[in-house]
Amino acid sequence: MHRLLIPLLRALSDGKFHTGQMLSQCLGVSRATISHVLRDSATLGITLYKIPGRGYQLPASPDWLDASRVRQHLHNTAHDITLDIVDSIDSTNAALLREHASIAHRHCLAAEFQSAGRGRRGRNWLATPGGGITCSLGWRFEQGINALTGLSLAIGVAVLRALQQCGYTGLQLKWPNDLLWQRRKLCGILVEVQGESDGATLAVIGIGINVHLPAMARKHIEQAVTDLREISDNAPDRNVLLATLLNTLVETLSLFEQQGLATLQDEWNTADAYAGQEIQITLANGNILTGMANGINEQGALLLRTTQGNLLSLHSGEITHARPLTP
Repeated sequence: MHRLLIPLLRALSDGKFHTGQMLSQCLGVSRATISHVLRDSATLGITLYKIPGRGYQLPASPDWLDASRVRQHLHNTAHDITLDIVDSIDSTNAALLREHASIAHRHCLAAEFQSAGRGRRGRNWLATPGGGITCSLGWRFEQGINALTGLSLAIGVAVLRALQQCGYTGLQLKWPNDLLWQRRKLCGILVEVQGESDGATLAVIGIGINVHLPAMARKHIEQAVTDLREISDNAPDRNVLLATLLNTLVETLSLFEQQGLATLQDEWNTADAYAGQEIQITLANGNILTGMANGINEQGALLLRTTQGNLLSLHSGEITHARPLTP
């Protein structure tokens, strides 16, 4: 995506027609550059009108994130969060990992667009400008890395709570770090940590929520996905959603610091998308295990009952297939 696309979309957000000459003067570039940048907007699923003699019009303005509006909805416990919102960045996770731990703690960085947004196992996270919540939150734990087992599952509960508070129902959790609606991916979580096994640790928590994912963008995603507009006809206010998310994250992280995953285990298991179903787990080494999903334990391990009757605790892997058990 060209660096000028979002500034151009912001200039067009009033819903009026703007000529190429007006836009070129506003941004200090040539009319040819304006034409080139806006032509590429279609590849991101953005609808833009162009009428000779009148110029360009954006019929539906994106719901731009605004830090001051987000702060209006933060609880007292989250008011000391450092919140920065940028138009474009390589990766919000990568940016926070580049900061010193003392600066990254309680720092939330949100972006309208990520050029190198990341998911698990090196996958890309795709979102259109103004079409999702893509943010990262840094959190410093006094405990070592070993004490953070199950953190991504705790974050899943926090995101679930936030979406439920915003009125979304029927959501489920997929081990270890996805939220689903009708078996389609709505949200992904990526937790990266820096620190020692017995010292202070910085966790950078990346979250991507699909708010509006156009059909054009979905063509580039290799799995079934959904967005909040598909779940509900009411378009969410992204600023309220981000604030609600930060409120539940602070609440959940504070609880996790004190008690680990234990107090969140039942809540996670209640929302488990595959509880009591036959699933297939692909391990990091490529081996495949099959059995019945039995939820998670207090450390966040997936409990798998094999066909031989053994109960395995899996701390890594990916659910690659699932189906209800036959009677």
